[in-house]
Amino acid sequence: MPILRTLLAAASALVLQLACLPAAWAQLPGVLRVSAIPDEAPTELQRKFKPLGDYLKKETGLEVLFIPVTDYAAVVEGLATNKLDLAWLGGFTYVQAKLRTNGGAVPIVQRAEDAKFTSRFIVPAASSAKTLADLKGKTFAFGAPSSTSGSLMPRYFLLQAGIDPERDFKSVAFSGAHDATVAFVAAGRAEAGVLNASVMDKLVETNNPNAAKVRVLAVTPPYFDYNWTVRPGLDAALTKKLTDAFLKLDPARPEMKEIMDLQRASKFIPTQNSNYDGIEAAAKSAGLIK
Repeated sequence: MPILRTLLAAASALVLQLACLPAAWAQLPGVLRVSAIPDEAPTELQRKFKPLGDYLKKETGLEVLFIPVTDYAAVVEGLATNKLDLAWLGGFTYVQAKLRTNGGAVPIVQRAEDAKFTSRFIVPAASSAKTLADLKGKTFAFGAPSSTSGSLMPRYFLLQAGIDPERDFKSVAFSGAHDATVAFVAAGRAEAGVLNASVMDKLVETNNPNAAKVRVLAVTPPYFDYNWTVRPGLDAALTKKLTDAFLKLDPARPEMKEIMDLQRASKFIPTQNSNYDGIEAAAKSAGLIK
């Protein structure tokens, strides 16, 4: 399948990605090493993390080092090889991390919004499409191959609706990130695409010019998605500090409002492995994991 070939190609770049995670970082005392799946532009990820990183430094007493990567697999491998302590993962990426670490990676918190996350199918504003069935025969853009909300779950729901992307779309592309998918469709590089609802809302709220050139065609049913996950073997006391720090965040407190606004969160809540069973089942049905 084309998607499997795409995933294999992404994996082949893993050695290069891991070069961004020097082994010496695994031995730096007093440093919390944090990363995130690259589902948005690197500059945006850095901007979103800065106030949160300052807060975690204050709450844990550790220096906080944000390590950007350009590959989803590198975040999983960083957790598995103790080169990262904490990572922002999508639901599917968490499932991959759980399998890669034999259950050692532990999800600690998610946003309340992630318990009922959705993806949105978009088309150019002038498109005549009215339903998902109208997309048959058109070019289509997913996000990154390992993206939960930009690839796996939309694909799962398309199949449930009787639409096989490989068979029914004229062609399938992977933009690499949610904001890039909007740019693809706005520029005519794809006649339709899908991205997560949170990024779409943000682009609309910030008057992004690409967002003004597209419209939402359909919305998926809800599913669990993003979480913060700690690496296997992270000190239990530090894990509790991190969990408590997230759970204390309150947008009603002025000093925390910027953090929560950038994270697009009303609050953080505890999460657990079983929340992602549905995503694991969807990945197995798609042949992405065994």
